[in-house]
Amino acid sequence: MIPEVRELLIRERAPFEVISPRLAPASASHQACRQLARVVIVRDRDWYAMTVLPAAARLDLGQLRRRTRRYDLFVTEDAEIRGQIPDCPTATMPPFGRVFGLPVYLDRAFAEETAIVFESGTDREAVTMPMGEYVRVERPAIVPLVRAA
Repeated sequence: MIPEVRELLIRERAPFEVISPRLAPASASHQACRQLARVVIVRDRDWYAMTVLPAAARLDLGQLRRRTRRYDLFVTEDAEIRGQIPDCPTATMPPFGRVFGLPVYLDRAFAEETAIVFESGTDREAVTMPMGEYVRVERPAIVPLVRAA
């Protein structure tokens, strides 16, 4: 786990568990898959934000544009955010925007899960913690983010 996230969780006295090796959707149980988070970074000119949704879900960018009133939002590529978020590729990014100076939007339905499983910022491990604790520590905006099937 990257030190900034570990320090944040310890400082906030949030319970968490490091899972080794890294949890991949293909090897996870059904319950763990439902709780597995995916981080998607979006951008509108020089404004960036982090979205957190279930790993198997698709981001409803139109919904987020309306919620944020940023109508030029688009999903960033890793190369676009390297200067903004150094040393942490999107694929391993933990869902703690406050560590990176980004506002966070958490999918409303996903926020109802009992736990969240997320990447640790490294390619070696994942982390799990109660969803309520994640929300308490990160204080994300909880909004609908997932495109209906």
